[in-house]
Amino acid sequence: MKKRLSLKFLLVFLLFGLGSFVFLAVAGERLFQDSARHTAARELYRDALTLAAAQSEYYAAHRQLDVDSLNTTASASGHRILILNPQNLVIFDSAGTPADRTLAGFDPAETSSFYRIGSFYGAFSETTVSVFSPISADFTLLGYLTIHQSASVADARANDFLARAFQIYLVIFLFSLLIYAALYFWVLRPVRKIAEGAGEFAAGHMDYRIQVHADDEVGYLAESLNEMARQLQSADESQKRFIANISHDFRSPLTSIRGYLQAMADGVIPTDSQEKYFNIVIGETERLTNLTQSMLSLNSLDEARLGLELSDFDLVRTVRSVCETFEGVCQKKGITFDLIFGAPVITVHADLGRINQALHNLIDNAIKFSYENGVIRIRLQEVGEKVSVSVKDFGCGIEKDDLGRIWTRFYKSDTSRGKDKKGTGLGLSITREIIASHGETIDVTSTPGSGTEFIFRLPLAKKKE
Repeated sequence: MKKRLSLKFLLVFLLFGLGSFVFLAVAGERLFQDSARHTAARELYRDALTLAAAQSEYYAAHRQLDVDSLNTTASASGHRILILNPQNLVIFDSAGTPADRTLAGFDPAETSSFYRIGSFYGAFSETTVSVFSPISADFTLLGYLTIHQSASVADARANDFLARAFQIYLVIFLFSLLIYAALYFWVLRPVRKIAEGAGEFAAGHMDYRIQVHADDEVGYLAESLNEMARQLQSADESQKRFIANISHDFRSPLTSIRGYLQAMADGVIPTDSQEKYFNIVIGETERLTNLTQSMLSLNSLDEARLGLELSDFDLVRTVRSVCETFEGVCQKKGITFDLIFGAPVITVHADLGRINQALHNLIDNAIKFSYENGVIRIRLQEVGEKVSVSVKDFGCGIEKDDLGRIWTRFYKSDTSRGKDKKGTGLGLSITREIIASHGETIDVTSTPGSGTEFIFRLPLAKKKE
């Protein structure tokens, strides 16, 4: 492992360098040659247009071609100039060759290209770059002016470019060696240390720390693995605390139940007072039942978030139904509901049972921590393709230090959060898991002494066409 990864990188680097060289040698020559010939053709075409226009003007004035000008231009540029009449008969050749031959294959409409590469329909024994432009006067086609240059001129320019390209490639390749060296020291060596650290963790040495200090993704990975080791180190303590929390929540009601039943069995509690204590025992058993049910519900959400029974239902009706279940406890505390709905019917696509449970937990939480004769405001508002659900109480609120811990399982805030401390400490955890299973998040804002608001969103049902 210590050398394999670096050797793989080096092998890939060398193969890439060799492949690039072969590509440049094979394909580069052809690409440069085509580019050079095309560039030469564009230059020749500009000259052809200029000469054709001049010949058209001269012919209109003198009723003949300006042969002297054509010869002078051909001599100065080193190009060969031919003029063909409409019947493809060569009527002028700057090389002095008898101008009485016909280029039968010439057809200006043969392709859309403005130039030809080859022997120009057998006119030359070598490969040339040829362009042509029509000559006309008085709206009559007189013929075609063609200019030809040996392709070897453009090829020589292409070879010069290719030689420079190889020089540049060599410089880039040497520079890339420095990049490989930097890659080795900045990435490969730290990755090796991370691999060694992972091996130590796998062997159970959670006190081992990976010594990689870098402000990048590799450093972040090393720090994440170190943090994982620290978390695993404290896993036993966390498990013990978790069991202690469960034991405490079970022990308290069990102790009360046992104490009252033992007192009644011993005759310490008079018969006429036993009904009161039977009700207390029943209340404690309900606490145990609620705690057990909450733990099972939370566990089922952890194991199968995707196991939702999705359907379309009226969220307004659901909220009203849940509020009605709290009618008795609200009358005792003088609490009223302020229901604000953006529409008489708001149909959502979600799991009715789970959303009912989440609303029940939030409203129950709001009632517990509301003042006497308080108000709980529930607002439903359509926002785009979703509906925003807000449950707000105007009670004692949550302290800033507690706000980030309310989602922790079995967490219960201090006595400033209200007198009702019979909860399981799982309600908000269950609610967050329910909302998360729907692919949404739940947010909370709170001001001590002014109340707390929970907000989450659900997708609206698609309208049926």
